[in-house]
Amino acid sequence: MKKCKITILKTTFDQELAAQYGAEGLGPCPMMKEGQVFFGDYAKPEGFCDEAWKAVYQYVFALSHGAGKDVFYYGDWIRTPGVAICSCNDGLRPVIMKIEATDEESAIDYTPVTR
Repeated sequence: MKKCKITILKTTFDQELAAQYGAEGLGPCPMMKEGQVFFGDYAKPEGFCDEAWKAVYQYVFALSHGAGKDVFYYGDWIRTPGVAICSCNDGLRPVIMKIEATDEESAIDYTPVTR
């Protein structure tokens, strides 16, 4: 299993929808900032938003296991092999991320609990 590099490309904010549905004072995502870089594999990177991880984990998992060496799906989505462009599922302030396969091997950095 390889690590994946996750780069925050863009934070967005839909003011029209936020005015209609959002809580008072809602703004762009406070957790993720453009240009941030994380490395993930089997586990959520430290400091990475829990909800964003739920939305992109399947792409990280697939790329870290070698999927996308050519291109994802049928070649009609991303033109660069080993890359996925995804977003979190926050409909008012989605964060857009680039996930890239790397050659860096993952290592389990915890001790499994046995019963």
